[in-house]
Amino acid sequence: MTSQDWLYRIFASRYRWLSALATLVLCAVLAVGVGYLLAEFGPFIAGTGLVALFLGLWMLRDVEVAYWAVIGIVCLLPFASFPFDIGFTPTFLDAAMGALFLIWALQIATGAQREFIGTPLGLPIAVFILLAVGSFVFGLAHAPLEQYILRHFVEVLLSIALFFLIVNTVRDADRLRHIVCALLLCAFAAAALGVVLYVIADQISDEFVIRALSALGRLGYPTGPGVLRYIRDDPELPMRATSTSVDQNVLGSLLNLTLGIAVPQLFARRPLIRRRYLAPMLSVVALCLGLTISRGSLVGVGVALAVVATLRYRKLWLLLLVALVLLLVLPQTQDYVAHFIQGVQGEDLATQMRFGEYKDAFILIGRYPWLGVGFAGSPDIDTYIGVSNVYLLIAEQMGLVGLVSFLVVMSVFFARFWRTRALAAADPELEPLWWGLHAGIVGALVGGVFDHYFFNLDFHHSVTLFWLVVGLATAATEIIRRRTET
Repeated sequence: MTSQDWLYRIFASRYRWLSALATLVLCAVLAVGVGYLLAEFGPFIAGTGLVALFLGLWMLRDVEVAYWAVIGIVCLLPFASFPFDIGFTPTFLDAAMGALFLIWALQIATGAQREFIGTPLGLPIAVFILLAVGSFVFGLAHAPLEQYILRHFVEVLLSIALFFLIVNTVRDADRLRHIVCALLLCAFAAAALGVVLYVIADQISDEFVIRALSALGRLGYPTGPGVLRYIRDDPELPMRATSTSVDQNVLGSLLNLTLGIAVPQLFARRPLIRRRYLAPMLSVVALCLGLTISRGSLVGVGVALAVVATLRYRKLWLLLLVALVLLLVLPQTQDYVAHFIQGVQGEDLATQMRFGEYKDAFILIGRYPWLGVGFAGSPDIDTYIGVSNVYLLIAEQMGLVGLVSFLVVMSVFFARFWRTRALAAADPELEPLWWGLHAGIVGALVGGVFDHYFFNLDFHHSVTLFWLVVGLATAATEIIRRRTET
């Protein structure tokens, strides 16, 4: 007899005194536990802990809930960590990712999943992971192993491995739509919060916003006036929206990717979200992206949507031209336009610093061209790891071999995209979603020329977001191909 049978017999016993006693004991245990949490950590932490407990139990029953948890954390609480130490301070995303992989492992162990799906993209990604491990080990020859570096490196590997989990657990169109819809809704929530906080700080009270964002300090977030961000960190210059992403460019990279996914839904016969809601949601996300003043993300989403407009939805060009005209003529956008032009001309300090980073990166890559210097640090005192360009960052850490490996992954990804276009056109239900997921990756790769968030140990959530969308796009391709075969 299993423990579940015993519990059922006790709580559903025909002897009322026994079921009443069991219920009282359970209530007493819960009351003592909740009382301890309240006394030890306070109501905020206790409430968060209880919510996390029930969410964790729910996640174990439904893998989609685990996906929602990962997406919600990535979008709304990317830097949140638990208020305790287990040798390191675990983050909310660590817990959600751990639960997601645990559910997959249980499905394999119980026989619920009997075949492993690799897809043609699986081998290049596995090679990329192995090269990353090799570069990490190689780099330890000149830099000591630190717990911080090891932990975040493992997190990045798990984020890349998320691809395999997705293509094996997202096998039907309904689950794919649910997960993508959750991503769009959470990104909209992050954008709406960013706009509201920006308006309050700019028009009403920046002290209120500072206090509100500083309240997240209990979850490991920064506190104090520094939570408000400005161009060149100068309060005399325009403020930049951050929402709960701490950094405006981190928020910009999220909105860049999700806008690319969402816009093709405007042309869907049955969009994931009804158009009367989708259009204002997209307006809020686009507004928030503008308020981040993240030039790289704006260029990224612009290129992505231009590709979609050229290859598939020609009417999208009209929307892009209207957006461009408004950006150029509205008085409220002139500071943004001037900041963008300064960046293009290389006149502002941020762009000049980027040029300096590029120069230093080429020096480091030139000295260690093949396998890079690893992830722990540079062997030379006059060089450092860190550049606002995802491709140069990969080359610094994994060498040109690692960079070529990443480019091979993306080449296979887009080669499959190109070969599946005709099949996707024959599936009007999934085609806009399929185009959007690939557009999101185009935006991320273009934005990666100017930022480094999608392959950076310090931004586990951004790496997770990138490989999540790669996995979802590949899952969409597989679903379309299976539908065609049948």
